[in-house]
Amino acid sequence: MKRIPIILDTDPGIDDAVALAAALFEPQLDLQLITTVSGNVGVDKTTRNALQLTHFWQADVPVARGAATPLARPARDAAGVHGVSGMEGYDFVAHDRTPLAVPAFQAIHDCLMASPQPMTLVAIGPLTNIALLLTQYPDILTKIHRLVIMGGSAGRGNFTPNAEFNIAVDPEAAARVFASGLDIVMCGLDVTNQAILAPDFLAQLPTMNRTGAMLHAIFSHYRSGSMSTGLRMHDLCAIAALVQPQLFDLRDCFVAVETRGEWTAGTTVVDIEGRLGQSANARVVLGLDVDGFRKWVAELLARAP
Repeated sequence: MKRIPIILDTDPGIDDAVALAAALFEPQLDLQLITTVSGNVGVDKTTRNALQLTHFWQADVPVARGAATPLARPARDAAGVHGVSGMEGYDFVAHDRTPLAVPAFQAIHDCLMASPQPMTLVAIGPLTNIALLLTQYPDILTKIHRLVIMGGSAGRGNFTPNAEFNIAVDPEAAARVFASGLDIVMCGLDVTNQAILAPDFLAQLPTMNRTGAMLHAIFSHYRSGSMSTGLRMHDLCAIAALVQPQLFDLRDCFVAVETRGEWTAGTTVVDIEGRLGQSANARVVLGLDVDGFRKWVAELLARAP
């Protein structure tokens, strides 16, 4: 089987940790680079967390530290959801891993240029690094096969009434990315809210393997749901949409990102009915086979060490 070469841009983050596991242990994927960005917590912490996770899994994948602040706004985080460290609850062992000497956008560029084929980018945090890449290297589009993101919403928000966190933190970056002409798959909050791992499955994790035990420990500190009612796996949907597209209902839509509204900045305007008369610039996920998603997650985590 020919694997899909990917770069994962992430802000770990508890559900990011599960997405990273998927990127490493999904047989269809070839994870070649991890880049970090300020989001769920500050970039120093997201970088530390990414390095801790690659060491935990003994993964030989380079990590590049990305943007510390959004393009035009002060940094904001989601420590209230993920804990002060971003991955509370598990004591990772010490290691001597360090990030690459170049910033994330440069590392992405170098990885893309070295690849014999166009690569897929998976972005599950604010889109700052991707916007910087497109600004610094506007000719790089031909080296990017697809961009799959977790972000935005075709419905309500979780950071403001209308805006989802990843887009709301850096709407200018998101606007730049959606206007780029890239082949974009958008996994928005209205669908990722359905991607819930059930309590009975969560309870089994500690006996599954050391990955399950680690995830169970950090899940106990995750505030997107609860261990007794189920936990939302927002970021994992981006990996699932890449390797299990049959689990999702996708529709070609025009998506605009509001950057100027006093109350609506960060809102993704998803024109499902085509009322704006604009050409589609994204394939937007609008539905999820929840049972199929849970089955895929169970099989995926069973393959981890």
